[in-house]
Amino acid sequence: MTIQNTLSLTYSSPASELITRRFSCRKYKAQPIPEETQTILMSILNQSTSGIFGTRPRFGLISVSQSDSDALRGLGTYGFIRQPAGFVVGARQEGEGALEDFGLRMEEIVLAITDLGLGSCWLGGTFTKSSFAARFQLEPGQSIPTILAIGMINDVQAAQRSLIRSISAGHWRFPWQELFYDQDWGNPLLPSRAGDYALPLELLRLAPSASNKQPWRVVLQDGTLHFFLQRSKGYRNVFTRLMQIEDLQRIDMGIAICHFLAGAREAGIPGKLAHIDHAIEPKADQVEYLISWLPA
Repeated sequence: MTIQNTLSLTYSSPASELITRRFSCRKYKAQPIPEETQTILMSILNQSTSGIFGTRPRFGLISVSQSDSDALRGLGTYGFIRQPAGFVVGARQEGEGALEDFGLRMEEIVLAITDLGLGSCWLGGTFTKSSFAARFQLEPGQSIPTILAIGMINDVQAAQRSLIRSISAGHWRFPWQELFYDQDWGNPLLPSRAGDYALPLELLRLAPSASNKQPWRVVLQDGTLHFFLQRSKGYRNVFTRLMQIEDLQRIDMGIAICHFLAGAREAGIPGKLAHIDHAIEPKADQVEYLISWLPA
């Protein structure tokens, strides 16, 4: 399996600023995205390359139509989405690591959208047989795991106040000691022990995830970082089999890796991703090894 080690997009603002600025925007201005901004966004969508595992997701921009409300009506979050100007639709290929690749490249696009001053909101569901798929013209073997509502933020100042309140509430993201471990599983890693990895890991900690489950776990062992997926109990059965939707927690892992790579690039930390043998025995159920980061 091919392992890619670079992000495909660059931004005018630091990734750390974009990640902390971005929020799930559910209320948009009733106006289209400016034509010049749309042109830039289309160029960004066309830049997407293969993900870290070698599969290549495809992305496009579609405007809002009446059929979209019918396609999204079954989503619990859609009732809170007001007046999006359009949707970024992505299609994944079949193959090992395809969902992780999709999550990584879509989150790169999310940060680029934030860089353009637009709002966005992830929407997970069943889209492969929807009007989105018909308008996006799926190719054989492709499926649509999620879409992204986008538009002009309705009230930027109100959104910023809401984001600050959410962060201050203390339950927005898990603390370091629940996500990152030092040398062995379960031994908490503190920021003071993370060294140069403090920024990339903090940006990873802030990554969005389906139902805010935050399924990523990382073990720092002798300078190497090992990334694991710790599944939420019953999540795969309930959300992927019964509801017949994609495995969103694998997409979450791609989002997390995107944040880490963006942080490593910003901090000037050289290294590469690779599958390696490790002696870590997770002391938890439903844990899957994903990949490791090796320092250069």
